[in-house]
Amino acid sequence: MLEVVNIHKTYEGQPLLTGVSFAVARGETVCLLGPSGSGKSTLLRIVAGLEEAEEGRVYWEGEDITHVPPHRRRMGMVFQDYALFPHLTVAENVAFGLRMQGWSPQDQRARVREVLERVRLSGFENRRVTDLSGGEQQRVALARALAPRPHVLMLDEPLGALDRALREELLEELRGILRASDVAAIYVTHDQEEAAAVADRILILHGGKIVREGTPFEVWNDPGSLWVARFLGVGNILFGECRPGSGSPALKTPLGVFPLSCPHCHEPGTRIAAILRPSAVEESADGEIRSRVADVLFQREHFRVSLENGLYVFFPRAPQIGETVALRLRAPLQCVGE
Repeated sequence: MLEVVNIHKTYEGQPLLTGVSFAVARGETVCLLGPSGSGKSTLLRIVAGLEEAEEGRVYWEGEDITHVPPHRRRMGMVFQDYALFPHLTVAENVAFGLRMQGWSPQDQRARVREVLERVRLSGFENRRVTDLSGGEQQRVALARALAPRPHVLMLDEPLGALDRALREELLEELRGILRASDVAAIYVTHDQEEAAAVADRILILHGGKIVREGTPFEVWNDPGSLWVARFLGVGNILFGECRPGSGSPALKTPLGVFPLSCPHCHEPGTRIAAILRPSAVEESADGEIRSRVADVLFQREHFRVSLENGLYVFFPRAPQIGETVALRLRAPLQCVGE
């Protein structure tokens, strides 16, 4: 198990990481998710030994490796720009780390074949990496990182340079590759969908701290704070006053009074924020929310309908701009605190 304990780091005199701690088990993929500048890549480099923290420790299986040189930590890195050697073949790129570790030529060839098969590049051994597509080059980079059997595999925005279709294709494969490798993995991204697709557990960084941690399902369904809800884009944010209800609380908003799902104890009149998820409303002639359509955007399997009252919802049809629609809540609003 990898353990990162109480990491502190400043950048240009300002706190970047403040007391960050987390652990990654063997075979687990943990995703560091956050906006640009939140310290994700810096934290990855600290774990790899490429940067030093002002405070904190890094442990592998209980052993303190905080001051162990990078080449002795047995950690593989995969970068957005691949960082391959253009003058070497696919096999030579993949074998690079094995040569540095003193593997015999025979063992190198066997291991190269094994990892290339795992990333679906069997038969590419003698190809020049400059002749490969972006997706194939990223597979080579992944194979090279996996070849020396690292304790921890670290991926820094590995799909950021690929187009959407190729990124989605590789995402489907990447999770299977990581599981088959049974390696502890840290995956850095700013893309919420990418994080949800590949991670066993997500850590959201903001303000130098981990502000939410959990499985993709847990994080999406319970953001835990207004900032996380906005960052994930889980739905509309409504502000209002908490009102006692008959058996359950309600929220009085400029759009009306709606039932509220809330685990907290709020005094009546307390101003709070709540999520109205697009999936929690449907068209209904007697719906309690009425508004004119401001814009309509097709998004694959549905239409994203923006309303003049500031809400957005998903429809199976495309209403006309200017058309008045009525909406009925199918689920209570979800409280995300004050």
